[in-house]
Amino acid sequence: MTTPSALAGRVALVTGGARNIGRAIACGLAADGAAVLVNARTSRADAEETAERIRAAGGRAALHFADVTDPAAVASMVEATLKEFGRLDFLVNNAAIRAETPFADIRLQDWQQILATVLDGAFLCTQQAVRLMKAQQPRGGRIINNGSISAHTPRPHSAPYTATKHAITGLTKSTSLDGRPFDIACGQIDIGNAATEMTARFAVGALQANGEVAVEPRMNVRHVVDAVLYMASLPLDANVQFLTVMATGMPFIGRG
Repeated sequence: MTTPSALAGRVALVTGGARNIGRAIACGLAADGAAVLVNARTSRADAEETAERIRAAGGRAALHFADVTDPAAVASMVEATLKEFGRLDFLVNNAAIRAETPFADIRLQDWQQILATVLDGAFLCTQQAVRLMKAQQPRGGRIINNGSISAHTPRPHSAPYTATKHAITGLTKSTSLDGRPFDIACGQIDIGNAATEMTARFAVGALQANGEVAVEPRMNVRHVVDAVLYMASLPLDANVQFLTVMATGMPFIGRG
C-alpha cells in the first residue's frame, strides 16, 4: 500500500516483535524504510532471527529485551530507542499472552498475568512513548495498538484475554484524545486469523461457541502488514482510528 522506503528516516518500536504477527510487522516496517527496535521478553533466539531478517534485507534493526509489565524496563527500552535511533515515530503495542481456561477454573494469578502483559504493558509503553513524542523535535508520533477480534467478541474460555482487548479499545480512544494536542495519533488494528504459528491449530480445529470444534479459515499475515503500513504512512493530521482485517470466512460475523 505504500511506496518503497515510504518510512525512510522514521523509527519504530514493536513490542512482542520476536515472532508471529510482531515479527511480520517489524519486518514490514523495516522493508518500508523505518529503523526498528524489536522488543522481546524471553524469546531471544526468535528476536535475533527477526533482527537478522531485517538486516539481511538491508534494513536497520536493534534488539531490546524487556518485560513490558516492568515500568523501569519499559522506560529503559524507550530510552534505548532514543539512544540507538534518535527519536521514536511509531510504537506498535503487540505484546500479549493468552490462555484458554473455562471461566470457573481461571486462577487469579493467571488473570493478573494476562492483564499485566496485555493491558498494563500497553499502558506503560504508551505512557513512555507519549513522553518522548511530546519532547522530541519535530514532536509527535503514532501509536498502533493490536486490539484483535477479541476486542469485539470472545472466544470460549478466554475471559482474561478478551477483557484486556476490550480495555485496549478504551486505551486507544483515551490516547487519541490526550495525544491530540501534541500531534500524537493513536489507532487500533483488530486482526482475525492471520496465518502464523500461533493460529496453526485453527487449521486443525478450534472450539466454537456451540461447543463444536471446527476448522477456521486463515489469511496471509501479509495483509496485516499492509494494513499497518497504511496506518503508518499517513501524515499525523490523519488517523485510522479502528481497522479490522480478518479472514473472510472466519466465524466472526453472524450468530455463534
